[in-house]
Amino acid sequence: MRQSIPAWIRIPIIFFLIAGLAEFFIESGSQPAFIEQPLVMLFLIFVLILLIGIEAIVSSMGNILYQSLDEAAKARYNAKKESTSKFVIWFKKLYTKSLDSKPMEEEHDIILDHNYDGIRELDNNLPPWWIYSFYASIVFAAVYLVRYHVFDGENQYDELNSEYAQAAIDIEEYKRTAKNLVDANTVEVLTGAADLSAGQALFEVNCVACHMADGGGGIGPNLTDEHWILGGGIKNVFKTVAEGGRAGKGMIAWKQSLSPLEMAQVSSYVLTFQGTTAANPKEAEGDIWKDDAAE
Repeated sequence: MRQSIPAWIRIPIIFFLIAGLAEFFIESGSQPAFIEQPLVMLFLIFVLILLIGIEAIVSSMGNILYQSLDEAAKARYNAKKESTSKFVIWFKKLYTKSLDSKPMEEEHDIILDHNYDGIRELDNNLPPWWIYSFYASIVFAAVYLVRYHVFDGENQYDELNSEYAQAAIDIEEYKRTAKNLVDANTVEVLTGAADLSAGQALFEVNCVACHMADGGGGIGPNLTDEHWILGGGIKNVFKTVAEGGRAGKGMIAWKQSLSPLEMAQVSSYVLTFQGTTAANPKEAEGDIWKDDAAE
């Protein structure tokens, strides 16, 4: 029959524990689950009503059992109940002390002389919690002043710039690992068998008509020699595939038809023709291209 924790404390603890578990196990966006999902809100309301109902039933049963006790048992129960109320008494004393105000029966000692249309003013002390908060704010201001204005600590603008710099690094790192987000500046040669096989299939469907299956060239230039019209290397080849060749007489831009990954695959496959011998190679066009970055 003894309850160590009062119902007005026990019910909120159990309720918020269940709400926290629901928030932890139910996926939600930037807002709490009970806001984004109405069913969660209904569930929590049901839980609260259930807890209150259980407490009411337990209280009623406790009263019934109490009435069935003999006088000695009632005395022992009352003694235990009195000991459990010490926490409530302590809390009330702490609350009263935090206000530092006079009881109503002693207010006549602190009534000020002036009178405003029958309204009298009390000369109560400021609450200790307010005074301590004020002193704490002074200490905080002093620490803040020294930290950020004397020793030039990192401020919000510095933090923002650092976050922007880190975000740029993270984006570039993500682009390097996300093949479908590459561009002419971040593309790298793909050497995996699956990528080269996919590049070959794309080349045979879209490029053979102009460059021949062995890269020897026809309408388009020879891909097996060291001469390049718009530059060699994976970045230049990717850009040429994406943006197209020379205006009016070059190949079309493939960026509308192929994804960045597909363009990287076919560009990597094109580079495999370098150093091979075509059956009927076309005469070299453009200039010999040298990769300065490889030196």
